[in-house]
Amino acid sequence: MQAPVNSGLGKAIGSLPAASFSFAVGLVALIGITLVSGEGYGQLGEVGHLSWYYLIGGLFGAVYVTTVLISVRTLGAGGVTAATIAGQLTLSVVLDKVGFLGLVEREITPGRIAGVVLLAAGVFLVVRS
Repeated sequence: MQAPVNSGLGKAIGSLPAASFSFAVGLVALIGITLVSGEGYGQLGEVGHLSWYYLIGGLFGAVYVTTVLISVRTLGAGGVTAATIAGQLTLSVVLDKVGFLGLVEREITPGRIAGVVLLAAGVFLVVRS
């Protein structure tokens, strides 16, 4: 539901303002959940000791939300969801192969390739008119 909701917001106020507003609402919600959870922000100072690439998850999220917000108008909710899952799985298989960011290395097997190909076929079937 996130894609069509954000798309509707984007039609009303513009794509980038909608993505910004969506993230602002999410930030407020996460701050509230964190405070209520009792975890607090005690370890937040540790982010200064991390490599830069561990700090850009929010950037990836912003790019994703903005892209989905715009592309759902063309692909539809099913198409965007199918493409997202297929894209994430494809990149994940590659990241597993190289052991990126400390992941345990996993071989690219015929079964994994078949899974990616089947998902790509699924995206094609869902998106085609």
